[in-house]
Amino acid sequence: MIFHRWLGAGLVLLGLAGQAAAQMPSIETGGKLLLTRGISNIEGAGGGGIVPWALITGNESERGIGGTAYTSAVFLNDFTVNTYGAAIGFYDRFELSYTRQRFDTRDAGAALGLGQGFTFEQDVFGAKLRLFGDAVYGQGSWLPQVAVGVQYKDANRDAIVRAVGAQDDSDIDIYVSATRIDLANSLVLNATLRSTRANQNGLLGFGGDVEADRTLQAEFSAGLLVTRRLLVGVEYRFHPDNLGFAREDNWMDVFVAYAINDHVSIAAAYADLGSIATFDDQRGLFLSLQAGF
Repeated sequence: MIFHRWLGAGLVLLGLAGQAAAQMPSIETGGKLLLTRGISNIEGAGGGGIVPWALITGNESERGIGGTAYTSAVFLNDFTVNTYGAAIGFYDRFELSYTRQRFDTRDAGAALGLGQGFTFEQDVFGAKLRLFGDAVYGQGSWLPQVAVGVQYKDANRDAIVRAVGAQDDSDIDIYVSATRIDLANSLVLNATLRSTRANQNGLLGFGGDVEADRTLQAEFSAGLLVTRRLLVGVEYRFHPDNLGFAREDNWMDVFVAYAINDHVSIAAAYADLGSIATFDDQRGLFLSLQAGF
């Protein structure tokens, strides 16, 4: 049922994107400035490491199609999170993405009664549509680039997430992002508002015994383009706190992204994810490698 709702929303966005695509005379690849596709975040959307931006993935201009593939890892004090995925962008207007997330409990799994090295996994299917604005070529306008996105998330541990108080093992996140790139001052600014029920991004299910319904959560990014190849910045992401058995904290990171060339970029960050599943002070290194066209 939820998947069908996500699919329906994705088809609506695809239909709107198709109307824009029908006006394009030809298909090209390439054309974007370095780093203006963002990197692939942990949910697969183009943006920062933990926050989606209004930018569309891929190197394509408004006359072409582009794509990305990526892998990333977060090495925390007690857990490890690995992700990999791919996305495709159409005419710098519409984006489709897929990500597989794997949450390894390492030694903490035994303390939680799950077994050492127990893993939670999740599939994330995403769609994003740019509504208006142009973050790069709209320098003379005060309007940011604005996009709306949906993410269907499906966790693989139904019995366990329900045992800790979650209501469901799959659900949809809906978000709106506004991104502004100020080339004169080398600034990248983004704000995202997300409607969600996800616990720890969905890996621990959706909704809970404390809060079962959706809440609106804000997410922010700010970056400085040190050079045209190097971006440094910070991100902050508010989270719901739905489960009684363990509190959920907000996330933040300090990141560096570097474009090796037009096709390959790398990113590193210091991430602070707070308390996860009763284990406090989950901080560590985030690493990401992305290739695209």
